[in-house]
Amino acid sequence: MFKGDGFMFFGAIEASGAKFVCCIGTEKGEIMERVSFETETPEITMEKVISFFKNKKIEAIGIGCFGPIDLHKDSETYGYITSTPKTFWRNFNIVSEIEKTLNIPVYFDTIVNTAVYGEHIWGAGKNISNTIYLTIGKGVGGGAIVEGKLVHGMLHPEMGHIFVNRHPRDKFVGNCPFHGGNCLEGMASEMALERRWGVEFKDIPENHPAWDMEAFYIAHALVNYILVLSPEKIIIGGDIIKRGNLLTLIKERVVKLLNNYVQNDKILKNIDDYIVLPKLKDDSALLGALALCFKK
Repeated sequence: MFKGDGFMFFGAIEASGAKFVCCIGTEKGEIMERVSFETETPEITMEKVISFFKNKKIEAIGIGCFGPIDLHKDSETYGYITSTPKTFWRNFNIVSEIEKTLNIPVYFDTIVNTAVYGEHIWGAGKNISNTIYLTIGKGVGGGAIVEGKLVHGMLHPEMGHIFVNRHPRDKFVGNCPFHGGNCLEGMASEMALERRWGVEFKDIPENHPAWDMEAFYIAHALVNYILVLSPEKIIIGGDIIKRGNLLTLIKERVVKLLNNYVQNDKILKNIDDYIVLPKLKDDSALLGALALCFKK
């Protein structure tokens, strides 16, 4: 459909628990066509995915997927979505489903790893070797680039489930089905915020104590990431971070918690340029998935 004039085109899928976004794009990060739809059962959702990409003459597809997922190519369950809370998707082989139907190479990673990779290639983390991307949404997740490479390992980073200190005035039991009120996702996700206060997060006033509590949890997590991975840039995405002065509150708490221990101007003088919003806005993960197709 798009092929011509020496250009090659690739597909990308941003597969979140809420919606799938699919696009056709180029090696320059130009999106030529896109579509999005609600995440339903695998049968319904994948039919829409295949329908969009069929006959588009693309070279490959990159997927940034909600998880946990199996990224080990020597594993019997490589390409599977594994122990997700979305029960319909448990043990679903999303990679094989696309490979066998479209017969093209498929590149696969977590949605937060593709987000940090997109920002590394075209966004706020460009030309930076050590970067973290954290997204605060219905869940919480994070991806990392260390020495220019995406971090994987035994599984893949699960930064949203890092254990955090409890705010001294917080009586909320937590929202994580695995860790209750012990982890960042259980205490700071959109769903945790709404359950704790009994109102949609977009309706919480700017001067509400919810935001100080939210900053408390996120800042504690960021300090741990800083001390373990020593990132040169921290990028925070998701709808919650756009609210009022939350980002400012987080920065102030990070500086206070570190208490001059990290003697670096990025913290001491340039915190506003150190903890930032995504430059690619809502397309970080989608463009990162696209970039997987031609990753060296």
